[in-house]
Amino acid sequence: MLSSTDATAMLAVRDLGAARSFYADVLGFDLQENEMGIVSFESGRTPVALYESGYAGTNQANALAWSVGDRFDDVVSTLRDRGVTFERYDLPGMTIAGDVHVANGFKAVWFKDPDGNILHINGG
Repeated sequence: MLSSTDATAMLAVRDLGAARSFYADVLGFDLQENEMGIVSFESGRTPVALYESGYAGTNQANALAWSVGDRFDDVVSTLRDRGVTFERYDLPGMTIAGDVHVANGFKAVWFKDPDGNILHINGG
């Protein structure tokens, strides 16, 4: 029924201005705002919409994830230079080297947007 229909990732935020700054200035997205106050962007071919909600940041799992392949080290370095603080999780089978979780050639970092939405980058 829905398998051939594109989906949009929806992220709740408390403050659209702070979210706009983070997603544009730190993560580098071109943002658009529609007449209903929803801020949107495309990540690759995936549409993402930011909207205000009192429930922003209450999800304790990944909200968005990007697989960047061999660009991983460059992406992580750029995010660190832009002030991103990475999370550390105790995950089975993974070790932590600096800010990076590592397992069998797989690398991953997690960080939060200003509202506490958990964002994830992985590569190898």
